[in-house]
Amino acid sequence: MDKLRAMELFVATAESGSFSAAGRLYGLSPASVSRHINDLEGDIGVSLIHRSTRALSLTECGEAYLLDARNILASVKAADTAASARQDKIEGLLRVHSRTMFGISVLARLQPAFHDLYPDLVVDLHLSESSVRLREDGFDLDFRIAPPAESGLVRRRLFLSQRILVASPDYVERHPAVTRPEDLMAHCCMTYWLSHERVFWRFRHADRELELPVPRTFSSNNGLVLLQMARQGKGIALLDDYTVAEDLASGALVQLLPDVRVTNATFEEGIFVTYLETPFLPAKLRLYIDFVVARWSDALRAKDRKPAMA
Repeated sequence: MDKLRAMELFVATAESGSFSAAGRLYGLSPASVSRHINDLEGDIGVSLIHRSTRALSLTECGEAYLLDARNILASVKAADTAASARQDKIEGLLRVHSRTMFGISVLARLQPAFHDLYPDLVVDLHLSESSVRLREDGFDLDFRIAPPAESGLVRRRLFLSQRILVASPDYVERHPAVTRPEDLMAHCCMTYWLSHERVFWRFRHADRELELPVPRTFSSNNGLVLLQMARQGKGIALLDDYTVAEDLASGALVQLLPDVRVTNATFEEGIFVTYLETPFLPAKLRLYIDFVVARWSDALRAKDRKPAMA
């Protein structure tokens, strides 16, 4: 039995004086309304309504129950209204985790404008290369470069991205030209540190794929370090396009092998946002995601790139 619905039908019947009138309010037949009230009476063990062929009237217990039921239903409505208001209110704390370079290159740059628009919403931004568990670690959002495998999470791919080979103009002038992936074997390659094992870069051009063991001269588990080394002309680095976008635009770096896809992991690359699966997405989460997509999409369009909304 849906007790709240039964209480609503009882109150409507008491106020209107008939099962038919109460049924019209809720789209039910008079017989259905009567059954709900019968179930309510059976549940609480008292008779609430005197039934006759001429009219309905409340019992003494029914009169008292009507007052209590009205108060209960009013409290439920107030609680629903308050919960909805809290859901839509843009304030409180939003805990965000992101891969380091996306956090630095994108989220940190957008944060001042977001704060100006929503000063009552405190954003707690954590950057790391480690995986987080949203529920256990207390995060609302996680920006990743790969889709989540965990159950109970919603994922959205916000942007397409790819890794590209970059070097400074000075480095390019001082070293032999790179016209094919095999040419990298004679260059100073700076790699992202994943393990002590040998580093492989994968290349795709047309229908051809190639995997090469890269002769690394420097490695780091932080993309910002690799970016600084590349700017200083110390070698060739493989970095995400959003990380090097400004350096390419300013000429501080140049792209090598622009017609060849290259990665140290998978070619199915992008920026994914993940959050806990819930029937109603809190307004602050929805607002933050939409803000990042809109503002960074403007930057992408300025560079003739397209966001991937999925």
